Amino acid sequence: MKKVIVIGAGPAGLTAAYELSKYPNEYKVTVIEESNCFGGISRTVEHNGNRMDMGGHRFFSKVPEVNAWWEKMMPTQGTPAKDYVTLGKNCGVKQGGPNPENTDRVMLLRNRLSRIFFRRKFFNYPITLNFATLKNMGFLTTMEVGFSYLKSTFFKRQEKSLEDFYVNRFGYKLYSMFFESYTENLWGRHPKNISPEWGAQRVKGLSIIVILKNMLGKVFHTSPRKVETSLIEEFAYPKLGPGQLWEVTAAESEKNGVEIIMNSKVIKIRKNAENKIIGVEYERNGAVEFLDCDFLISSMPLKDLVVGMNDVPKKFFDIAAGLPYRDYMTVGVLLNKLNLKNETAIKTVGNIIPDDWVYVHDKSVKMGRFQVYNNWSPYLVKDVEHTVWMGLEYFCNEGDEMWSQSDESFARAAFEEMVKMKLIDSVDEVKDYHVERVKKAYPAYFDTYAQIEDLREYLNTIPNLFCVGRNGQHRYNNLDHSMCTSFETVKNILSGSTDKSNIWNVNTEKEYHESAKQ
Repeated sequence: MKKVIVIGAGPAGLTAAYELSKYPNEYKVTVIEESNCFGGISRTVEHNGNRMDMGGHRFFSKVPEVNAWWEKMMPTQGTPAKDYVTLGKNCGVKQGGPNPENTDRVMLLRNRLSRIFFRRKFFNYPITLNFATLKNMGFLTTMEVGFSYLKSTFFKRQEKSLEDFYVNRFGYKLYSMFFESYTENLWGRHPKNISPEWGAQRVKGLSIIVILKNMLGKVFHTSPRKVETSLIEEFAYPKLGPGQLWEVTAAESEKNGVEIIMNSKVIKIRKNAENKIIGVEYERNGAVEFLDCDFLISSMPLKDLVVGMNDVPKKFFDIAAGLPYRDYMTVGVLLNKLNLKNETAIKTVGNIIPDDWVYVHDKSVKMGRFQVYNNWSPYLVKDVEHTVWMGLEYFCNEGDEMWSQSDESFARAAFEEMVKMKLIDSVDEVKDYHVERVKKAYPAYFDTYAQIEDLREYLNTIPNLFCVGRNGQHRYNNLDHSMCTSFETVKNILSGSTDKSNIWNVNTEKEYHESAKQ
């Protein structure tokens, strides 16, 4: 029987473990997870009966294998969630599917709304050229945006940076309003200093032309052949948050014989003279243990994987050591109400704003986004009828001034920003809060990332090593991308293939991976 070690119990790691667990007579699978919970950055945290989603995760994919996998783990609702029933809102259901009121193991279907908060006004995300947008921008700014875009169509930039990428698709004026400062806040770098590859993965296929086609399609009741991810209007979501899916996956994997070792940090990856992985050392309860393997599937940060490996040539060691990341902090905030008015036609419980998350474009605050958990799932909120449970999101670097603050100090600063943005009148309105920190949440596209192809080529020379997931590949993958890297990895292990191009090629096609043919 072949022994397989999977590092990390996030989406990529648990997908690989579950897929291999279908072959219990051929593979003995062990998952090693550093934390005490499942899901990685897709985990869900419970605090005093309220649940927090780390980052907000929409479940939408054009990949049939992914959709079928989700359906198996978390069947689609047969009736709407309780808030939709109360409000009489329409949404998709699956005939014969479970009732969310009777079971927890169910995938809800939710309406999507994400907007930009700019100059204390709401703009659709992505920017939609409708009457409300034009009114918010004003006539002169609208004209500037139009002429700026026309200029960008005639004078294309050579795309050497993320700024070039955005300006070519939206014009400089719109870029300066809705991309420049937010991107710098997110990454801690100006878009001039970030590779255009990040934009190519996150907003490929999206531009003013696509926005116009989508808008006109609605007006004249026609549809473009494809719908970009940022334009989807409904998505799936686990009743109790994304972490629930991975808790279910972990339980199903264990039923099939997978061993999951929690609270254990991998510190060394051992290779032999033939350049094959022979096992890993991990620390648990203050003691170092060794586990041997025939295959290693790693979703741990690429930086930590290579730095922890023996006999790595200096060139590749230095590339890995220099790979940058952006870390993440969030504070869950419980309120009786928000000052923001629901001026849309979308009904909500308590008439709160209907957004899933809101992108904050305000140079006077450090907040990057905020979520309204009530709108993701009413089951995330203990008292959904009388309270607003939201998450305030901040981007930082591990060890910097923000990261090093106490929870109390960080939360207080966040509450004061809420007052400054007029979300609330006083910090005393906060009924409860909870702070979470997420290391290496966002693999970044600068510094030694320019040499990452060389590092990938080196890693491909290690025949029994497979790198999967967002951090495992140092690529800003969506949830389904991460799962697909594991699907491909398991196919390779089963077939004996040592060509890993299929694994690395996930999420490199020209069109957006989450667009769907209609």
